Amino acid sequence: PVGGACAERRPMFGQVFVLSSQGDRLLYKDLRGDGGPDLVGAFYRRVTALPGAQAPVFLDRSGRPLAHVRHAGLYFAATLLPGASPFLAVEFLSRLVTLLRDYCGALDEQTVSLNFALIYEVLDELLDYGYIQTTRPDVLKNFIQMEPVASPRFSLLDLSTIGLFGADTQQSKVAPSSAAARPILPLRGEQGAQSEVFLDVVERLSVVIAANGTPMKTDVQGEIRLKSFFPGCSEMRIGLTEEFCVGKTELRGYGTAVRVDECSFHSSVKLEEFERSRILRVNPSQGELTLMQYQLADDIPSALPFHLFPTVNHDGASGKLQVYLKLRCDLPPKSHAVNVCLHLPVPKASLSLAQELSSPEQTAALQSSTKSIEWVVPRVQGGSQLSALFKLEVPGLSRATLQELGPMHLSFEVPAYTCSGLQIRFLRFTGPQPTLPYRWVRYVTHSESYVVRLNAG
Repeated sequence: PVGGACAERRPMFGQVFVLSSQGDRLLYKDLRGDGGPDLVGAFYRRVTALPGAQAPVFLDRSGRPLAHVRHAGLYFAATLLPGASPFLAVEFLSRLVTLLRDYCGALDEQTVSLNFALIYEVLDELLDYGYIQTTRPDVLKNFIQMEPVASPRFSLLDLSTIGLFGADTQQSKVAPSSAAARPILPLRGEQGAQSEVFLDVVERLSVVIAANGTPMKTDVQGEIRLKSFFPGCSEMRIGLTEEFCVGKTELRGYGTAVRVDECSFHSSVKLEEFERSRILRVNPSQGELTLMQYQLADDIPSALPFHLFPTVNHDGASGKLQVYLKLRCDLPPKSHAVNVCLHLPVPKASLSLAQELSSPEQTAALQSSTKSIEWVVPRVQGGSQLSALFKLEVPGLSRATLQELGPMHLSFEVPAYTCSGLQIRFLRFTGPQPTLPYRWVRYVTHSESYVVRLNAG
């Protein structure tokens, strides 16, 4: 395990660095003094050249292994030394992200820039000459002296800042996602910080749809995350949907079953009441913890959030190519999707783009660097549909160049919604409590990979 005792200790990393989505170097730590001058640039060129389902570990042109994870558009990367385990490297980088979120709050380019001194101090305690020392928060808190620099604070009365998990009214008792995007450690001069516990049900949806509209692959990867701002918390009891079933043969109760193919739990979760009552018990410490992970493939109970209906017309003589897209949102009418973005690769010879969009809040542009159309819709209500007509000028248009059209990639986020139907019945504390914390339960589904194939004709 990362940071635990092991029979054979060996150095893992040569360098650790953090890059922005544009490749700007935000942090760089050379652990062994052998990093080259173009290491960061070479990593960015290599990782951006990889296909969409990029591997977390790959070799650069010199044969050196590099590991990375992405979070909030940032690249957290490291070079691996000979004999280092790539699985351990990815696990370490994932834990690094979790630790930095605990210390700094929401991780983005601004937060990293404001807290670079704190992050360097954390790295100094985590790694020594490439050897992993520890990743345990209870050990690290005894050595970290720097305090986080807070971003502008969130107020529950400021409903304009409601984000992914946000609600339309305060009466719904669902906190916006930004309410949890603050450091676990209290800031200097912050007395009596409010005790809060956030329980997030997060699902990632992977879909491949054939050119005729038939789903070829549907996969849901879900997890239940606990983030606690409550020191000295006693045992917590979390009730899941009573009809929650694992596997295809198990049946429970008389209601509509919420079925998953498989699930796993964190080692600290007590399962004595799970089989009978679908209750998880845990004694959480301050910080973030993934309580449960689950997977559902092919047979999801709800309709897919989006369907695309493309029509392609082309004239080789004039070099004109027209793509008409109708986007239908099949979410329930009370649900909505945000940050909807469609990427459509177009022929590399495309010179210009004219567009007709069905509503003024939509935007579209031809990205010259990737030769793709990016169609962005800030919000789509369930049951609605949008359309866009794209007119491209493609010199030398032929059947061969038409093969460069597509497939389409759709990304989106759906707050307060799960594809599996999993719900949290209750979140309770056992035993006497000096003060009960505020408890928030939040749901979100977002696209991991949503691909729609295109028949260019």
